[in-house]
Amino acid sequence: MEMNQRARIIPVLTIDQQKLVKTVKFKNPNYIGDPINAIKIFNDKMVDEIVVLDITASAQGREPNEKLIYEMAGECFSPLGYGGGITSFDQASKIFSLGVEKIILNSIVNTKPQLISEIANAFGSQSVVVSLDVKKKFLSGIRPHFTSGKSASTESIVEFAKRIESLGAGEIFVHDIERDGTFTGYNRELIKLVAGAVSVPVVSCGGASGHTEMFDIISETGASAAAAGSVFVYKGQNTNSILISYPTPADIVQH
Repeated sequence: MEMNQRARIIPVLTIDQQKLVKTVKFKNPNYIGDPINAIKIFNDKMVDEIVVLDITASAQGREPNEKLIYEMAGECFSPLGYGGGITSFDQASKIFSLGVEKIILNSIVNTKPQLISEIANAFGSQSVVVSLDVKKKFLSGIRPHFTSGKSASTESIVEFAKRIESLGAGEIFVHDIERDGTFTGYNRELIKLVAGAVSVPVVSCGGASGHTEMFDIISETGASAAAAGSVFVYKGQNTNSILISYPTPADIVQH
């Protein structure tokens, strides 16, 4: 991160239908509450931006819930990114019209990568984010995955990252599936690998152990931002106690 660039810290809200949930390794969703209420609390904490991911839309063949997206965008004071169930340019265009600043793609990139270019050409690369969901595949090492980790690419991480950048993705959201919700720390080597391979901003997600590590991952790996879910919705590592948290403005300025 450049000396004068402030750390960008991003809460990730994962939803199943209209419920706010949190997973561990993309499995076993734990009910947290109402996403609208969570956004209201994050507004009070003056967050940099918010990412909302509908984690079951693509797997269930559901289209984005436009009513919920409209309500979330109308409530959110910060830039809002949305991903889940997006399969067409028309869907993306509609979601932008509802007040969302960034479209986040994953599953559709496996079968219709040209959608990245279509959206980027119409709305600008900064509006298109690709979620690079990764985990180890037996005998072939760590690979990009799609549909909540259910299918894998044959490309290497670097090959995939470079290809989606060339198609027009303005940001790459690197999500380590095997660290998701574990509090075991970010995969620093993975983030360094992706950030070193592309020139677009890279966001680190999956496994954050706390707020301090989020600043460290930015300063030490070349990532442009750090994102997390569990760190912001649980009280410490107690997954039975809900507490919406975020670093104070003073903490962020210091980093």
